Order: sequence, then structure tokens, then C-alpha cells
Amino acid sequence: MTLDPQLTGNAGLYYTCYHLSLLGWNVMPTARNARGVDIIAYSQDATRKLAIQVKALSKRNPVPLGTSLDKIMGDVWVVVNKVATTPSAFILLPSEVRELAKRGEKEGRVSFWLQPTSYDQETFKERWERIGHG
Repeated sequence: MTLDPQLTGNAGLYYTCYHLSLLGWNVMPTARNARGVDIIAYSQDATRKLAIQVKALSKRNPVPLGTSLDKIMGDVWVVVNKVATTPSAFILLPSEVRELAKRGEKEGRVSFWLQPTSYDQETFKERWERIGHG
């Protein structure tokens, strides 16, 4: 099953919101297609807050990161692949995303991405406890 890219993004976003809610976080998706993080989450007592970036993929594909690693923001990154069939989430810190990123250059243009073998590891797979309870 293949979804439109917008629906793929929505499915990954709400899959992430679901899991965060089960951990006790109050979650608020941000405006879609706006620059910045995708989810703001806060603990039940509002003493802890998280900014979460979600990257949703229809398959086990590379995650595009753009032209600079300086744009990697947020407290947590969640990569969700195979969103329309058997979703899997991979929980990474921004520092891990930067460390694992691959750099490419084509016709003078630089781009960065995460290879599936970089993020699809037991260290990250469905490791929601890395985020902690809200």
C-alpha cells in the first residue's frame, strides 16, 4: 500500500503522538509544513517539555536531512518507516542523527541523509523508553 506523501507524514506524526501519549506525555502537533519541530510534548505536571522531529517514510528508505546538519533541531528525532503497512519507529537524539548522517555531493550541491542501516538498529528500534515518561 502506498500513501500520498502528505498522508505518509500524517500517519508517522500520529503514530508518534499515540506512543508519546501512552508514555504519559501531553502532545500537540505543530502546524504542518511549517519550519521547525513537528510535536511539542509536555509532562503531566508541565515541568518537562520536549520538541520532537518526526520523519515518516513509506518504505525502509534513507531519511533526507537537507543541505546542512545545522538545521537539525529538537530534543528527539523519531523516524517511522513502513507507515502504511507495519510501522516501525526509531528513536534518536539529534547528536546521533548528526553523527550517523551521510554526506553526498552531486554537481556541486551538498546533501545529507540517514541510510536505513544507520537508523534501523536495535539500539533505536521502538525504544520509546529513551524519551522517558511524561
